[in-house]
Amino acid sequence: MARCADALILGAFDPQRVDELVAMWRASFERGVGIVDPHPLGEQRDYLVREVLPHNDVRLALLQNELVGFVAASAESIAQLHVRIGFQRRGIGTHMVDWAKRQSAGSLWLYTFARNHGARAFYEQQGFAAIAHGFEPTWQLADVKYRWQA
Repeated sequence: MARCADALILGAFDPQRVDELVAMWRASFERGVGIVDPHPLGEQRDYLVREVLPHNDVRLALLQNELVGFVAASAESIAQLHVRIGFQRRGIGTHMVDWAKRQSAGSLWLYTFARNHGARAFYEQQGFAAIAHGFEPTWQLADVKYRWQA
C-alpha cells in the first residue's frame, strides 16, 4: 500500500465531524483490542466532548478531506490516537505522534491495552518505552503505560 502521510493534513477538531470521528474511533478500538464496545455511540460522543476535548488538543488526520485518524494530546500525554481501519501502516499514526512530540513539553506518556499488540509495537517503534503494567478497571483489561523522552 502506498504511504500517504505526505498528503495528510492535521486539522483542528471540527464539531461537525463528531459522529464520524466517534464511529471511526469505535471501529479502530474494537479492531485493535479485539472486543466489542458495549457503550452506545452517544455515550462515547459525550465522553469525547466532556472528558477528551477540554483536556487535550484534538487534531483530525484528513486525506483529501476524508477523516483517516485523530489524535488527542496535551503537552504531557497522548490520550487517544486512532487510525481508520484500512489506513494503518501508511505513515498516518507516525505523523500524528510526531505532531504530539513537537507540541509536548519534551516527554509524553500514554496507556494502551496489553493485548493490543499492534499499538504496542507501533509505540515502541516511535521511541516509547513501557514503564508500568497495570489493570484498567472499566474495561477489565491489563494495560501498559508508555513514556517517550526527547
